[in-house]
This record gives sequence, structure tokens and C-alpha cells, in this order.
Amino acid sequence: MADFSIIIEKLRAIVGRENVLAEQEDLISLSYDGTPLHEQLPICAVSPRNKDDIIKIVRLANRDNFSIVPRGTGTGLSGGSIPGNNSIVLQLHHWDQILEIDEKNLTATIQPGVITQNLHSAVEKRGLFYPPDPGSMKICTIGGNVAENSGGLRGLKYGVTSDYVMGIEAVLPDGDWVKLGNKCVKNVAGINMKDLFIGSEGILGIITQILLKLIPKPKDQKTMLAFFNKIEDAGETVSAIIAEKIIPCTLEFLDQTTIRCVEDFTKIGLPTACEALLLIEVDGFPDVVAHDAQRIIEICNKHNATEVKFAETDTEAERLKTARRSAFTALARLKPTTILEDATVPRDKVASMLRQIQTIAKKYELQFGTFGHAGDGNLHPTCLTDERNKDEMQRVEMAFEEIFEAALKMGGTITGEHGIGIAKKGFLAKFEPPANMKLMRQIKKTLDPNNILNPGKVFDQI
Repeated sequence: MADFSIIIEKLRAIVGRENVLAEQEDLISLSYDGTPLHEQLPICAVSPRNKDDIIKIVRLANRDNFSIVPRGTGTGLSGGSIPGNNSIVLQLHHWDQILEIDEKNLTATIQPGVITQNLHSAVEKRGLFYPPDPGSMKICTIGGNVAENSGGLRGLKYGVTSDYVMGIEAVLPDGDWVKLGNKCVKNVAGINMKDLFIGSEGILGIITQILLKLIPKPKDQKTMLAFFNKIEDAGETVSAIIAEKIIPCTLEFLDQTTIRCVEDFTKIGLPTACEALLLIEVDGFPDVVAHDAQRIIEICNKHNATEVKFAETDTEAERLKTARRSAFTALARLKPTTILEDATVPRDKVASMLRQIQTIAKKYELQFGTFGHAGDGNLHPTCLTDERNKDEMQRVEMAFEEIFEAALKMGGTITGEHGIGIAKKGFLAKFEPPANMKLMRQIKKTLDPNNILNPGKVFDQI
């Protein structure tokens, strides 16, 4: 077992005493993230001030046999930034500078600790647009978004984080520094190593700088709510909109439990008697927006919508989207423990998956609220429970296992945007064939032979 006091002093020598937290009361908030049921105190927390500090820390970890867990603001939902035994936390939230907005090349160069919404605001002032908008965008960092390949409400039309990363600078587990990608729109020189790090959950490298693609800001948008008395009608409406070859910017689903919680939390006048609602937004050129919005109304009515309501102003539209983003917070007020998961199915299976979640919840006598990005098939079944009730927690575990199995049988996946971390690594081998698991482990072993970078996440190294 390593001598932690010696490690702490060596780290202080690298970054300065003021940049190392070692007292227990300072470390409690770094022992968990947005994932329930998992927590672990680190040896200490280190705040490096430059790339050279990180290189020295990584090389020290290899020599002195401790591990490193990179961390932004800790909003992850799979346990990816929770420390393990014998781990230090590498804090990067203060690396928060937007280094360049290049309007000629439509790019932004940023540090990993930039808050996602701050980037949105900065580029939109220049008539530009960075689409990925995870639900925690007011507090999550771009570095964390890249590590998890985060999505968001606009993912249906605009894609996810990986669609906008043009370049990455990172420190590898052996202390080498790499610069991958550049501002060229087309670049096929060698193996595309950049994409290997996107969604790798911090197990392959420590990201120190990110080059992002920007696009022009849409000229117009319309936001609407459609209400349904049957969950199947809402699900089939989603499929029908896509089949009509209309791709909304946003196509979100909330079930009745979630609607009631959101209304109680936000007081925006949602009808709590309906079984489901869709939040729909179309954007682009005004004529196209008007045409698509009208066609969507017709599709909603054809599939038994009880009402379709437009946001009258930009302020009202933003309020509706903010209410949707508050779904997790609103649900979390009901019970002591809230377990938010994500399972993704092909879009034509959304209605079936929604009803399956309800059936499983009833079978195990559990309370679920389900919401999510219905337009891309990414649903968030959320169990409202109490971790002190051991019998109920066993049923929760069995219920989620059935939900994931149902998603897989429908041609889906066990996570669309939250990642594997520690929360889902037990399910990964059920989804990935043995050869795929072997390949992932070989990549990790090659880059990180001493297993010092975020060990125990995604899979156990063998």
C-alpha cells in the first residue's frame, strides 16, 4: 500500500501547497457525482495549473503506484468521476478559458473546464451556434461532455458532442502529450486517434484543450407542446414525424409522473391529467419552420393529441425547455433516492419501450417517471426509491436489468449518453460481444499499462 502522506507532499512540490486538498472535510464533495449509491473519498484533490503539472503528476502516479481520476464539476450520471481506492482527484473545473472563437473557420478553442452554457452564450453573441445541450449544461463542463460524448435536447437534428470535436490535446497515461486533429474540415492523415478519446470516460487520457466546430445560428424557431391521453399515441407521433422526413431540433417526451413533478416544481401550467406530452421545436429558415410546424400539428392531431400549444414568445419557449431540463430535479423531490438511467431504442420502438417500462415498474411495485429524447430513441427511466429499503433496492436492480434487456431485444443499447462508468459496467459485456470487450481492454492496456487513469470504470482490466 502506498504511503499517502508522502504522495501528498510530492504532489504539493509539483503544484504548490495551495493547490492540493487533503483534509477530509474538503474531499467529501469530491467523493460522489450525480450517480446515487456510489461514493469514495480520494487520497487528495490536486488542481494543476498547466499542462506540465499534469505530465509530472501522471509520471509520479506511474512511479508511486496511485491512480488519477480527472474531474470537472461532477455532474456525471454513471459514476465516471468517483474516486477509487488509492486515487487522487485531478480537478480541471478551473481550466475555464475560451481561448479563441474563430469566425473565419467556424471553430472555438477552449479549455476543458468551460461551462457548456457559457460557451453557448459566447458564440451566440457572434451569430454562431454550438448545438450540444445536455440537461446539466448550466453547470457541466465541455471536458466532461467530451469524456462522456454527451447529447442533449437538440441531439435529434444536430447530433452529439462527437459531431463537433475537431481536435483534442491530451496527456496520455504514460505522461506523453498529444495533439490530435486541427481546423481542417477534411483530414484523413493516419488513423483517426481523436475520436478514440471522445466518450472514453477518462480512462485513456486527460484532456487539456478542445477544438470545437461551430455552425451558423438558426434564423427562426417555433416551440410547441402536444398533449396525449395515451402513452402509445405520443410514441407513435414521434415515429410519424420522423417518417414524414421532418427532423425537429427538439422532440422530447414526458410521462404523467414526470409531468406532475415538473408542474409542481415549475408552476408553468402543464395539464397533469394527460398521460404524456411531447415538447417539440423546429428551427431554421422562417418559411421552412412555418411549414414544418404546421405539418407537425397535423401529425399530432392525427395521432389523437388532445391539444397542441405554441409558445408565444422566445421567453415562453425558453421557459418550456427549462422546465423539461428540470425533469430530474423535479422527480428527485419525491423520494430520498432517485436513480436516473438511460436506455436507447430505435425510434420506431419508442412506444413499445415506454409501455414496457411501465409494465416492469408495475411488476416490481416501483414508482418510475420516464422522460427523454424520444426523437432519437433515448429514454430516461427514473426510479424513485429509498436506498435504505434493502428489499426495494433489490427489486430496483432487477427492474433495471429487465429494462436494459428489453432495450437490447428491441435492437437498442444500454446507454445513449450517460456512459458506462461504474454504474453500468456489469451490463456492458451483455451488450458488447467478447471480441469487442477484448479489443477495448487491449487499447486500455496499450495506452495505460499500469492502469493508473480512472481504473475500474467502463470495465475491469484483466
